[in-house]
Amino acid sequence: MSKLQVLKDVLGSYHISGAEHLFSCPYCKHHKRKMSINLDRGKWKCWICDKAGNNPSSLIRKFGSTSALREWQKYDDRTDLSSAADELENLFITEHEEEEIKIDLPKEYQSLARKECPVSGIAAKSYLNKRRITLSDALYWKIGYCTRGEYEGRIIIPSFNKDGYPNYFIARTYQGHWKKYLNPTGTPKSKIIFNELYLDFNKPLTIVEGVFDAIVAGQNSVPLLGSTLRKNHRLFQEIVKNDTIVYLALDPDAHKKQTDIVKLFLQYGIKTYIIDTSGFADVGEMTRGQFNKRKRASKVANDFYLLYESLSFGV
Repeated sequence: MSKLQVLKDVLGSYHISGAEHLFSCPYCKHHKRKMSINLDRGKWKCWICDKAGNNPSSLIRKFGSTSALREWQKYDDRTDLSSAADELENLFITEHEEEEIKIDLPKEYQSLARKECPVSGIAAKSYLNKRRITLSDALYWKIGYCTRGEYEGRIIIPSFNKDGYPNYFIARTYQGHWKKYLNPTGTPKSKIIFNELYLDFNKPLTIVEGVFDAIVAGQNSVPLLGSTLRKNHRLFQEIVKNDTIVYLALDPDAHKKQTDIVKLFLQYGIKTYIIDTSGFADVGEMTRGQFNKRKRASKVANDFYLLYESLSFGV
């Protein structure tokens, strides 16, 4: 078997045009063979939907089997993905076996996504205003508050799984409690993707630390609920499965952890851009304009291969 045979087994028949092998695109499924793969350069691109990559292994990982990825690795000397191939089956073997996590929101939860704010919600609304969080934000993120019960005096930002059920929530004080956050117990963060319901892994994904950072970062942004991401995290696995382009914007004091995450992504061939957050305590302190400007700059400054070389990454 050869690399070309592996590609044929995964993508179907092809025809040759010069140095290019043209396949049907598995993303847009255009009726013509418009996905061009250059085996010598190791690059691929669909001329219809503009999907592109730096190694066809990403196509095999997304649309082929683990055995196909292992077979590809026998012939691919550009990027050593052998350890990744060996681990993929273990990473995803239980993905359909695990039951989706579901929880109940606090029974005292009241929505802040309304024009007329009740007297009980004035303090909570004032807190959101100070953080430049708009009514549209409150509507999109389903932001609420509690004035009684365990979560009294706290902003509630719920998370929904891909089926639309609550699976987590953030409870942030707006009344000066000594403990800023009081979140549900018994739900491992590694097993949820915050607001998976609203995420599209076929589009570039912005990863930040906290929910308020994600609000500034905009749609298709996801908080880690911390500053670590590991192979056993559902978020990481979903990114790898979909070969998602990642923009990473952690707090300035998380440089080492950010580097570790980038190395992990590179190990699996995930295209990763780092957004500069220096000068701010976190993304949540930025205006949307400031963040978007830095995000645009990161695409120019953090070319994938330059990033690869600067980290001196080796598997």
